[in-house]
Amino acid sequence: MTERILTLHPAGKQGVNIDKGKYDMVRRAIEETLQAQPGITFSGMTEAVGKRIGDVFDGSISWYVTSVKLDLEARGVLERVDNRSPQRLRLVN
Repeated sequence: MTERILTLHPAGKQGVNIDKGKYDMVRRAIEETLQAQPGITFSGMTEAVGKRIGDVFDGSISWYVTSVKLDLEARGVLERVDNRSPQRLRLVN
């Protein structure tokens, strides 16, 4: 049985219960992407994460990026820049 993690949601909604190994892989890729490109758009981040892990990841990268991004927002690890559209993201210092 694989270890799982219940994600958080910044609006207090119900999180999702996902495989911790996949969560950790996507989280690392998101953090590396945001370190290299602070203020990247959400779609740009999703594309960059796909390039980083797409060869070894089994599952919908866009779904996992969305779920992990929301969790990281709820935990105060990343934030939206100016709440504008398109959504831009950066790591919280």
